[in-house]
Amino acid sequence: MEKLKNIMEEIVYETMEEVLKEIKVCNCDICYVDMAAKALNDLPAKYFVTEKGKLYKKAEAFKEQLEIDVITAITKAAILVKRHPRH
Repeated sequence: MEKLKNIMEEIVYETMEEVLKEIKVCNCDICYVDMAAKALNDLPAKYFVTEKGKLYKKAEAFKEQLEIDVITAITKAAILVKRHPRH
């Protein structure tokens, strides 16, 4: 059985590294995953099954507006987690 994957997870994790360099926020595993979860909940899911589908979805996902949406969602998540960390 093939696995279903949300390409937005990959995109959020890749983008988080750059965005979080600019924001002073806890970088522990709990806070990092909380920020990713919050950002992903605020973004549309983009699922794929095959490698070809992954490449297509990733290219489609990096249209300018979606890139801005990803950065915005990560920034909002970082601010929320910074104010209310679970650790």
